Amino acid sequence: MNINMNGWIGIAVLGLAATAASGQGAPALVFEQLQYAYDALEPYIDAQTMEIHYSRHHQTYFNNLTKAVAGTELEGQSLEALFAKISQLPVAVRNNGGGHWNHALFWKSLSPQGGGQPDGELLAAIEKAFGSFDEFKKQFDAAAVGRFGSGWAWLVAGADGKLFVSSTPNQDNPLMDVAEKRGAPLLGLDVWEHAYYLKYQNKRADYIAAFWNVVNWPEVAARYAAAKK
Repeated sequence: MNINMNGWIGIAVLGLAATAASGQGAPALVFEQLQYAYDALEPYIDAQTMEIHYSRHHQTYFNNLTKAVAGTELEGQSLEALFAKISQLPVAVRNNGGGHWNHALFWKSLSPQGGGQPDGELLAAIEKAFGSFDEFKKQFDAAAVGRFGSGWAWLVAGADGKLFVSSTPNQDNPLMDVAEKRGAPLLGLDVWEHAYYLKYQNKRADYIAAFWNVVNWPEVAARYAAAKK
């Protein structure tokens, strides 16, 4: 089975490239509203962190990305097209494009009704790749805890269709040509300190443990289904 990364991005736009078009017919960047209240993920992720994270950190990435591409040949190009050649582009595009894309995926990966574990094809794929759901969580936790400094942990569908866990620094992601191992991200966890420090201080492992209580598995499963097409 081959994973169609471009097809997945096109299906699950995540607010990164809107279906609305600019006057030139190019996709427009969109800063989407959260699908839940800031306090909806309590007690696992606190309201103050959510508000600051979304309205300041993510908004700043979006604003800076818009400025970085404005008036250049990059304006109007899809983010997946930019990520495929990100090593050749300005650092501002890499950092802010990744910051916007990663956060848009992250918000939709969370739900007040989240937690538990997936079922169906996604669970079967996880068990095939890792041996068990618990082993997957163990490897994901290790990637998140072990990321030195700031970055992300990911569940990814590789080009061969097999799932794997990886970690990227700063605002990089597995779609970028600088990624150690590339694929279609299905689930991402932000381990920058701004994502957890107000509630968990330096206890990143506690934040990671809490994260599993709010994972939106139907959303992750939808990404996996889209990636297989």
